[in-house]
Amino acid sequence: MKVAVIGGTGLIGSQVVKKLNAVGHEAVPHSQSTGVDVLSGQGLDEALAGADVVVNLTNSPTFDEASLAFFQTSMDHLLTAAEKYGVGHFVILSIVGVDQVPQLDYYRAKALQEDILTAGPIPYSIVRATQFMEFMDATLSWTTSGDTVRLPPTPLQPIAAEDVSDAVAGVAAGPPLQGIRNIAGPDVLPLDELGRITLAAHPDGRSVVTDKTAGLFGAVQGDVLVARGDAHLAPTRYTDWLA
Repeated sequence: MKVAVIGGTGLIGSQVVKKLNAVGHEAVPHSQSTGVDVLSGQGLDEALAGADVVVNLTNSPTFDEASLAFFQTSMDHLLTAAEKYGVGHFVILSIVGVDQVPQLDYYRAKALQEDILTAGPIPYSIVRATQFMEFMDATLSWTTSGDTVRLPPTPLQPIAAEDVSDAVAGVAAGPPLQGIRNIAGPDVLPLDELGRITLAAHPDGRSVVTDKTAGLFGAVQGDVLVARGDAHLAPTRYTDWLA
């Protein structure tokens, strides 16, 4: 089976390509570095011609309102090319609870991406993941001032990128779900506690102060970013990943 992995040189995409090829599929990575531009449509004909499956792992360069236009334009171009070349399965990676946080521009943009896919002409699968463990350093840096990190107690269920790529590769190799598969890490922890665990394992002089309004996740109400009972739980625990 030939799989076109758009965004196939990034954190998740590069691993998805490797995993699919390891089990006998022909997974081909495509990105701006290989001449594919999802906003202009450049290179999409060459990328999708002959593909059985397209996995779209591209991401908006910003988290603000401009992300809505990114996902609208990129999905329009990808779906047009996929239909043109008879692609039988279209996979995207989204976020657990993405439709529950309309106050965040980026989450609204990802929800729009899902809506465009489900309304489109191609059989589809949506993999929704919880927050990546690999993004914790960036999350800490957003709200750092001097030696203080302000973080809200928002419940999260972090998952390792390796486990995400396993799930995406598995879905891509199977039949279209015509729905959503939720994936999450094994443990639910408040973000401020995750920050303390991170800095205890890798101390750098900073300490965490709980602030319910701090940063991107301060706008999230309740536990909407935690996976529900139907989620597939990955094996990697955050403390093991840190070690």
